[in-house]
Amino acid sequence: MERAYWPGLTSLCNCTITAQSPEGGRKVAGVPCLCTAFCDGDNRISIWSVGDLGNVGLSGEYQGEPQLLCDIRHNGDVMDMQFLDQERIVVASSTGNVTIFRHHQNNQTLSANQRWEKAHYHVDRDASCGGAACTGVICSNPEIVTVGEDGRINLFRADQKDAVRTIDNADSSTLHAVTFLRTTEILTVNSIGQLKIWDLRQQRNEPSQIFSLTGDRVPLHCVDRHPNQQHIVATGGQDGMLSIWDIRQGTMPVSLLNAHEAEMWEVHFHPSNPDHLFTCSEDGSLWHWDTSTSVSEKPSFLHQGGRSTTYFSHNTINQSVVSAWLSNDPTKDRMEITNLIPNQTLSVNSLDILGPCLVYGTDAEAIYVNRHLFA
Repeated sequence: MERAYWPGLTSLCNCTITAQSPEGGRKVAGVPCLCTAFCDGDNRISIWSVGDLGNVGLSGEYQGEPQLLCDIRHNGDVMDMQFLDQERIVVASSTGNVTIFRHHQNNQTLSANQRWEKAHYHVDRDASCGGAACTGVICSNPEIVTVGEDGRINLFRADQKDAVRTIDNADSSTLHAVTFLRTTEILTVNSIGQLKIWDLRQQRNEPSQIFSLTGDRVPLHCVDRHPNQQHIVATGGQDGMLSIWDIRQGTMPVSLLNAHEAEMWEVHFHPSNPDHLFTCSEDGSLWHWDTSTSVSEKPSFLHQGGRSTTYFSHNTINQSVVSAWLSNDPTKDRMEITNLIPNQTLSVNSLDILGPCLVYGTDAEAIYVNRHLFA
C-alpha cells in the first residue's frame, strides 16, 4: 500500500478530518481540499490543498507536498465537523458550541461565519460551565443537525440565528453520532447500544423506530447508511464490533462482525462504491471491508507483505451488494477484510473518503492518504 505521510503537523491527542472529493465540487484552485482539526491544547481548524492525489511518481509515491492554506483557533476540542458547501465548514465543540467557519479563497483566511453558543448544555444554559459536548454534526445545506452528550437534538439552518427545532429530551443517555437517513429523517446512536430513527416532519419528540443490540448495552460510537440502499445501516461501538442493520425489519442487527480490539471510532461506506466499507479504531487499525465480488477464487494475503486479510462468509442468493451486506448464511460466498495499516499501534481517530483516496488521521502526529483502495 502506498501512502502519503504528512509528519510534524502537530502533537496530536486527537485528529478530526473531513473532505469533499472533486466529484462533490470541493476544490481550491482546481485541486481537492481537506479540512483537519488537531486537539492538543492549542486547538485549530486547518484547510489544506492536497494537490493531485492521482499523481504518482516512478517510485509509486505520492507526488507533491500538501499545502496549508489557512487555519484558525477553535475554542474547545473539535468533536466532529462537516463541509456545508464549498466555502463553509460546520464544527462541533466540546464546549457545546456549534460554529460555521467560512473559507475565504480570495485571501486564504478562515473566519467564524455563524455560531450557536451552548447549543448543547447540561442543566443551565446560562451557567459559565454548563456546556455539554456537541458530539456529532451532519449537514444537508442549508440544514444542520447536531447531537450531544446532553441527549439533545438540534436542527439549525445556516441562514437563521435560532434553532429551527430542538428536541430537549431526545435521549436519556449520550448521543454519540448522527447521519441523515433520508431528507427529513435522521439516524442517531447512543451510549446504551441503541440505533434510533427520527422523522423531523413529525412534531412529537419521540423516535419513529428504535433498534437495540442484544445482551449488554454496549455504547455505539458511529453510524453510516448505505448511499444507494438506505435501509442498510452500519454501526460501530465500544467493543469494536461492526453491526449491520436492516431497518425494514426487526429491531436487532442482521449481523455482528468481530472487528477491532478496541473502540470503533468511525464507519463509512464508500460513497460511490458502497460494496466497500471502512472502519477505524482506538487499537490503531484501519479496516477495509470488501463485498464487491465473489472472492472464492482470490488468493489469501494473510500475513503476506504486511497485509492482513480475513474472510467472512456471506450469502449469494443474488449478486447484489444488498445480499452481501445483509446475508447471514455462512456456507456460500465470502467477504474480504483487510487491515490497511497492520503495523500501526496508535489510535486511528478519524477517516474520510476523498475521491479515489482514503484520508485518515492518527495519534502518530501525521495525516495519511491511501491512494490505492481497490488495488
